[in-house]
Amino acid sequence: MENFVYQTICPQIKNHYLCTRIFNHIIKNLSMNHYETVFILTPVLSDVQMKEAVDKFKGILTQEGAEIVNEEEWGLRKLAYPIQKKSTGFYALLQFKGEPSLVEKLELQYRRDERVIRFLTFHMDKFAAEYAEKRKSLKSSKKEGKEK
Repeated sequence: MENFVYQTICPQIKNHYLCTRIFNHIIKNLSMNHYETVFILTPVLSDVQMKEAVDKFKGILTQEGAEIVNEEEWGLRKLAYPIQKKSTGFYALLQFKGEPSLVEKLELQYRRDERVIRFLTFHMDKFAAEYAEKRKSLKSSKKEGKEK
């Protein structure tokens, strides 16, 4: 695949440096996958502590080279069943593009953090990514309508 892309692009571009830069950019974007992670934080946290925890995980993602596509804080919600003797939790959703190895590092940080009750990270196929983009644009247009 990489050889095909290189042979397709580089003969059309005379500058070897520019060709290499474009090639590396294309390969990097091809290897970046769409992911969505939802995590539940313990309900005993204040709003400031909850935002701090979300910012911590966003920082881990950006530090590892991920691009955060969407962020949603769903707030305090009732759990379907008790987890660690708690019936509610703060829900947060992050959608991002990143390398597959990044998910392992992120989930390790979830496991180490006492504030996280549960988490789920999954790879989004192209249809799920398109749907998430439509949902995001629909929400932003609703917010703009309410502000007017």
